[in-house]
Amino acid sequence: MARAISVHHGSFGRATLYELDRPLTTHAHREGHLIFFLGGPEASATVNGTSHVISKDQAVAISPWESHSFEPSPCAENHFMLTLYIKPMWFLENSQSAEFSLGFGTPVIRVTPTIEMWIGRLTTILLDDQPSERFDGFLYETTRRCFEQTWANAEGQPILRNVQRKFSDFRVRRSLRLMQENFAEDIAMDDLARQVGLSRPHFFKLFKMQMGITPNLYLNTLRTEHAIDELVMTKKSVTDIGLDLGFASQASFTRYFSSNVGIPPTDYRRVAHFV
Repeated sequence: MARAISVHHGSFGRATLYELDRPLTTHAHREGHLIFFLGGPEASATVNGTSHVISKDQAVAISPWESHSFEPSPCAENHFMLTLYIKPMWFLENSQSAEFSLGFGTPVIRVTPTIEMWIGRLTTILLDDQPSERFDGFLYETTRRCFEQTWANAEGQPILRNVQRKFSDFRVRRSLRLMQENFAEDIAMDDLARQVGLSRPHFFKLFKMQMGITPNLYLNTLRTEHAIDELVMTKKSVTDIGLDLGFASQASFTRYFSSNVGIPPTDYRRVAHFV
């Protein structure tokens, strides 16, 4: 059974220790995302349509807004994973780098002895479940080494140039604003396309070209982020959080949250805290 062992929120984003036994549906995050294997059978993550193994020798890096999913091993054992969600601006402020997008050069990370050491230090703090002044520094070093490795031999355009291609069309920018303002409502994509002056097929094509994900995935990301914030920062019931987001019942909200985050919202709330 999937369960959360520890969830730390902070200015960096969030860091989690999960035991997972179920797949996660295709989704996205605005943060840079790192997935490390800690125990159990090997698993895999599909990033932009390509599957990558998650094992003791290989981790997976996912850039902001890249679509991805998680696939467990067919065996019955749970997967013990360390997952990091790093805010690009936090990484920028600590690295003083002009490459602010935290876009990784490749999804594949070779777990070197040094990276393994940093993973172990982060995991120890998360298992202790106690605040530590060293956590942010450990997290930054882990992210920096992974980030630099993915670009060491990567081919392609510089990160900044890729980011500048995003958000360049005013119709996409308007659709983003409309979804941000109305994510708790039942947004019909036909209506959204019409409001920005496009047909549905043209809107989906342009949005995917600009953002790298579909409008539906973007909208789901907004809803998931809001649900996480409400679970951690308020005392609202899980039922009320789901109803506020437009779900018909706690059961339907729990199914949605579990398929996107990996664990039920009640489990997430039980272990999540700020550091």
